Amino acid sequence: MYRIRFHGRGGHGIKTGARMLGSAFFAEGFEVQDAPRYGAERRGAPLDASVRASRAPLRERGALRSPDLVVVADETLIAVAAAGVLGGVDAHSWLLIRSDAPASTWRERLARPERVLTWPAASDERAELPFLGSACAAAAARLVGAIGWPAVEAALTSELAGFGTLDENLAQARASWERLAPYEGAVTEGPDRLATAADPGWIELPLDPPSLAAPDVRVPLTSLEVKTGLWRTQRPVIDALRCHGCAWICSSLCPDGAIAVSAGRPVIDYDHCKGCGVCVAVCPHHAIDLEREALQPAPEARP
Repeated sequence: MYRIRFHGRGGHGIKTGARMLGSAFFAEGFEVQDAPRYGAERRGAPLDASVRASRAPLRERGALRSPDLVVVADETLIAVAAAGVLGGVDAHSWLLIRSDAPASTWRERLARPERVLTWPAASDERAELPFLGSACAAAAARLVGAIGWPAVEAALTSELAGFGTLDENLAQARASWERLAPYEGAVTEGPDRLATAADPGWIELPLDPPSLAAPDVRVPLTSLEVKTGLWRTQRPVIDALRCHGCAWICSSLCPDGAIAVSAGRPVIDYDHCKGCGVCVAVCPHHAIDLEREALQPAPEARP
């Protein structure tokens, strides 16, 4: 299985580049996964995207922990611990870094005697950004050696059709493809890494009596002044004729503990009920319905 991870920043086209590489793999007959991973959706934020490809069915899931190739679109991310650029990198892994510094410099910085390659950034970086994802995808495809240029070209054409920048992206991708020709096939498939069974270390916790475990609001504190029900738009109403008294269900599953049990029957605390409707969904006898909340008069201003 090939495991390839791209690292860049929002706006670099890394997510799109991973999808292009996945499409090129698929065109060559591989089973493929490609998925991005990022937090706040803003330009400049670190993100990564991974691609798995294999001739056999893919049974590996989740974040890519042991990459065969890491493509770094922004060298400044290597020093950012949260970006995780070097996460899982071992002696089998290759690093391709977009940097003006030579590969020998990066080998010294990272204490890696080999398997580090670089390709220079453009003189006008802002002019290069719209095509960076395409360049990364083509570079990765060349290093893998199992993808031909026609598959890369088809993937870019399918992804970028209608954007008006296809020719420029193809030109940048072709330049990366040609630049890395001496290293075609350098990246090889890593071994299968199936999950192994492990003792989860369960801890047995004793059950509290219902008087303690029931999620009633016992100490309301500041909620006495700011009641949840003030912003509720719907309220649950219990039909006493349909209620079978199985109050442990709705009272235990209420996320805000707004249902108490009195004489074996559920009682809703409307001061703290937010009207989420969980009790309506879990009631086995459909004894609880949501009704539209009546408008309440505005509270009087304090002197």
